[in-house]
Amino acid sequence: MLLAIDTSAGTSVAVVDPSTRRVLAERETEDARRHAEVIGPFLDEALRAAGITPADVTAVVAGMGPGPFTGLRVGIAAARTFAAAREVPFLPLVSHDAVAAGQHGPLVVLTDARRREVAWSAYDADGVRVAGPGLARPADLDDVLRASRADLVDWPRHTAVTIPAGRLGVLAADRLASGTPLAADTPVYLREPDVTVPGAPKRVAR
Repeated sequence: MLLAIDTSAGTSVAVVDPSTRRVLAERETEDARRHAEVIGPFLDEALRAAGITPADVTAVVAGMGPGPFTGLRVGIAAARTFAAAREVPFLPLVSHDAVAAGQHGPLVVLTDARRREVAWSAYDADGVRVAGPGLARPADLDDVLRASRADLVDWPRHTAVTIPAGRLGVLAADRLASGTPLAADTPVYLREPDVTVPGAPKRVAR
């Protein structure tokens, strides 16, 4: 059984049977500010709804983004912790790939990147990512796409408010079966976190 987790947009957790590609259970919310609050209950509910225990999970799939730093790290940390505790493989995938896998291409997948920007990735008719992930302001998106590849500006666009963990798990099962590589084991942060290293302490005159 595959446990799939994504918090790059909203929060989504699913259990997938890799032998049948069936999504046995899925819990999700579009709320992009309560990842840490809902991830635990969603994990418990998804496992119970699928009729399995943590011991039945054979691998954990994680959406690696693109996504905002704070939300994305919640899901990745939960996935890594679960995989480490059960001593099962950790399977990373680019989150946008799961959205494209459920659509008919070519298309451009968009997700909210906050700060009045969107994250984008472009996929051909076979669902292969041909450009991105990248970051753009909505008003500049046409120019950004055109600069990456001229014909992308005319491709249909799909805005995802959550990344379905069920699709993420099915995609992982397909790639494992076909021997197709997964993603790099590195979160896809398209901008630097807000946290900065403090400078030297200021001198205080007496």
